Order: sequence, then structure tokens, then C-alpha cells
Amino acid sequence: MSVAAGEEVIVSENSSANRWVQLLIGIVCMTMIANLQYGWTLFVGPLHDAFGWKMASIQVAFTIFVVCETWLVPFEGYFEDLFGPRPLVIFGGVLVGIAWALNSQITGLSGLYIAQAIGGIGAGAIYGSCVGNAVKWFPDHRGLAAGLTAAGFGIGSALTIVPISHVIAAHGYQNAFLYFGIIQGIVVCICALLLRSPNKDDAYQAALAAGEQGRQFAPKEMLRTPLFWLLYAMFVMMAAGGLMATAQLAPIAKDFGVAKVPVSFFAFTMPALVFALALDRTLNGLTRPFFGWVSDRIGRESTMFIAFGVEGLAILALSKYGHTPGLFVVLSGLVFFGWGEIYSLFPATCTDSFGSKFATTNAGLLYTAKGTAALLVPFSSKLTEWTGSWHLVFLIAAGLNIVTALLAIFVLRPLRRKYAAAGKLSYTDLLE
Repeated sequence: MSVAAGEEVIVSENSSANRWVQLLIGIVCMTMIANLQYGWTLFVGPLHDAFGWKMASIQVAFTIFVVCETWLVPFEGYFEDLFGPRPLVIFGGVLVGIAWALNSQITGLSGLYIAQAIGGIGAGAIYGSCVGNAVKWFPDHRGLAAGLTAAGFGIGSALTIVPISHVIAAHGYQNAFLYFGIIQGIVVCICALLLRSPNKDDAYQAALAAGEQGRQFAPKEMLRTPLFWLLYAMFVMMAAGGLMATAQLAPIAKDFGVAKVPVSFFAFTMPALVFALALDRTLNGLTRPFFGWVSDRIGRESTMFIAFGVEGLAILALSKYGHTPGLFVVLSGLVFFGWGEIYSLFPATCTDSFGSKFATTNAGLLYTAKGTAALLVPFSSKLTEWTGSWHLVFLIAAGLNIVTALLAIFVLRPLRRKYAAAGKLSYTDLLE
């Protein structure tokens, strides 16, 4: 969509105010599903103690959740593009409540896997709808909008890590699953009633303000471009290390001998693992709008290079110095600060490149890379069993981060500029 010469760009106050309300509602919905992924590590130990299952078998449930959360998002995004976010988010809210209620009653691995699949489908419907809705409302600030929305998913569990830990300790993991599952599902369904997509006038005014122009790629067209598959490969490589840390942080802390060691920062004293989880979730959320905002100003690729490089170096440092409780807390937080921004940078880059008309579906197709990366999480447990330590897992994760940082500068940036010069990208105002 282009702006005619001399055309005045005016975004009405009502439209501008409404889009910020829509963004806020989406953030609340994302906050309510954060525990399904980022609170999972708290349940791994209790499930192992209760049933004696191997850690790798338990982590298969985490992989099932992430695969179902991601690989179905394109289909859910297709319906969101057609009918808006409200029915999809209500559908997701019901499923996430059911999933954790089922988790509270499971007696075998098959039941755990089924419940996690249900939760993944529900979380994906909510995640894809809220991020897709945000980038549609904010073509002029896509990185920031996607980052703020994704921040809800990253930081939401920071608010409940300590309460969930206390409920597990005092009343058992079953009650923690049940209570928090019901609360999360109800809040999502209520918020969903207030969500809507921008109408044609809203979308037109926002697009004018952004100066957006160029083609609107349908999903099939996007899938035929080398640019999409480069983004997909980079997303997989970046997601792998962070998902491993998300699922395995508690077992890593236990193996490093720091999990229950008290750590004090700024008058707060908590066991190292609980402290790390709270800090990690907070930084994992803050990094999304921060680097999204940065990318709106210095460009997506430059921001990727900085953030991905930070995570790679932090993983190496955690491997070497993580046996010290205080450093375990600080370095794990730095790992998540360098990782969480992928959930703002990649959807923003995707919509920049392929247009906003099919933003939810297209971003959903790219988001399936997270599910592909999740297949490596059980492998990290196996690799640790074979080698007797986490060292090789850390080296592989750090290597993937550093390679992706270099790809952003030396491959992605030239390719996007080549497409832009040929008029093949939707968003032609690429930042230096």
C-alpha cells in the first residue's frame, strides 16, 4: 500500500487508542499461558519422584507441547485471518484449562503426553492470534508491538514461579496444575471477548502512518522464497538452545549442585534455582520489547547480530562458571535476555518482508520452527547421559547462536536488500 503524493496521513484518536487497548489485552492473554512452557521445569522433578520416569521420557511431554503449540499455528492463523482473534483465543483458553486439569490427574506417560498435546494446541491458538493481531494493528512499530505481546509469554511466569513452587511444596504438583490451570483458562476466555482485528479503516490509517507499500504475499507464495527458508533455519538454530535451557534448567541446576543453595541479591534471598527462574522469566520478557524497539531503529539484522551473539557468549560462560550459585543466577538470566527476543524479531521481520494481509498465517508458518527446534530437547538429555555432563550440549547451543548471528549480517541482510531492490518485498523502507 503506498501513500499518494501530498496525501495527508491522519490516524484518528479512537483508532490509535483502541489499538493500544488491543495490544494490552493480547499481552494479558499471553501472560496467562506463559506457565505452560516456562513453568514446566518446576514439575519435572516432582513427576520423576512420583512415578520414577526417566528425565528424557518426561521431557518428551515438553517437546509434544511445543510441537503442538507451533506446528498448528499456521492453521489457527488462517482462521484468525478470516474470523478475527476472538473465537480462536476462546478456543485456546478452554484447552489450556483442560490440559492442566488433566495433568493433575495423570497416572501414566501416555496421559501426560495427551494433556500436553491439548495444552500445546490451546497455547498455539492464543499465541498465534495475539502476535498476529499485534503486527496488524502496528505496522509502524512492528518490532515493539510483537515484542510487547511476546513479552507477556516470556515474563508472565515470573509472577507465578514462587507461588507455584510453594503450592507444589505444600500441596503437591497435582494441586498446582489444577489451581493454576483453571485460573489461567478463565482469564484468557474473559479477555478474548474484548479482542478484535483492525477493520479496513484502522488498517489503512496504520499502514499510511507506517509508509507501508509493496506486495502482500499469500502463504504459498512466501513458502516459495529462499528468504523464508533462511529465516526458518535461523529460527530453528536460535530456538534450540533457549528451549533446552527452558526445559532443562532445573536438572542442570541440580547437576551443578546449586539448585537449593541460597543466593542473595538486593535484600532478596532465595534458592539459586528459584531465583534464576524468576530472573530468567523477567529478562526473557523484557528483552522482547527492548530488542523489538531497538530493531525498529537500527534494523532487524543488526539487532539479531547483537542479541544472538550475547546469548552465545552467555551460554559458554554458564557452562564454565555456572557451578557458582550467584553466577548461575546471573548467567542464566543473560542467556534468556539474549534468547527471548527471537519472538519479536522473527515475526516482525516476516511481516516486514511478506506483508500484513496474511500476517498471522505467515508468521505462524515461521513459528513452526520453534516446534522443529523442540525435537532437540529430549536429545539434549540423551547427550548428557552419554557424555556424563552438560558441556557438549552447551557448546552445541552456543555454536548455533554464534552461527545465526553471523548469518543475520552476512546472508540475511544482503538477501533482504536484494529482494527490496527488485521490488519483491512488502516493506521497502529497510533500516541501516
